[in-house]
Amino acid sequence: MNESRNDATYTMGRTEGEEERLIQQSQLYDAVTRRFLKEAGLSSGMKVLDIGSGAGDVALTVAELVGPAGAVVGVDVNPAILATAQARAQEAGFTNVEFIAGDARTLDLGNDFDALSGRLVLMYMADPADALKQLATRLRPGGIAAFQEADFTPYRQMYHPETPLANKLIDWALGVFERSGAHSDMGFGLYRAFVEAGLPEPYMHFESPVGGPESWAGYQFVANSFRSMLPLIEEYGIATAEEVDVETLAERVRREVVTAKRPFALPPHVTAWAQLAS
Repeated sequence: MNESRNDATYTMGRTEGEEERLIQQSQLYDAVTRRFLKEAGLSSGMKVLDIGSGAGDVALTVAELVGPAGAVVGVDVNPAILATAQARAQEAGFTNVEFIAGDARTLDLGNDFDALSGRLVLMYMADPADALKQLATRLRPGGIAAFQEADFTPYRQMYHPETPLANKLIDWALGVFERSGAHSDMGFGLYRAFVEAGLPEPYMHFESPVGGPESWAGYQFVANSFRSMLPLIEEYGIATAEEVDVETLAERVRREVVTAKRPFALPPHVTAWAQLAS
């Protein structure tokens, strides 16, 4: 992700475990991201700027979509995680992607990109609309802005008397994001951000991975997410490490789902894209 002094605290931390969680997250959300980027018009030969690349998952998906004739520049403020991204790109055989450490809002990156992409990055920026306005200056006429953001507000409608653990997890997660200063409603807030940035009204879609099978990978992802959030959960006085009990959390969520026969929903993501006038 990118940051300035007034940006929100990154709720998930910067540990090696967080890098693994980001990769796991991509496996659960990649189908959403890939479909969205194709719908937005990302295609062979394009030059794309990926904002807040992290471990590189979105940038690598984009690199695949634009092909050898295209190019991807991934930017993130955390140089350590970009080393992981670069290593993954090399291991996968991509020669059309490079990663740069810094804040994409202020780096001198040029203004000839065909598209901007970003996943879970605007939610941490102090002023998403202003950030988007600055980032859009990197686009050529006719360029595409495509962002995917979480929205935690629908979670409040997911409380259920038969899922007390899930109810607690919702409260804890919302507490962390709200206390950190992150925009927990950024998903639906993408519409306002695009319009206030002077971009065309975006095409939008709402989706959430939902799982019930005992073998679903989402249970472990939930546990890993709370492992990353735990320092802030404790710092903010939301819950103790003993209450969260990360080591048994995946199995406890799995048991609750199986017993209640009520599937668990991962954070909803909203996608939005718009094309500038030519």
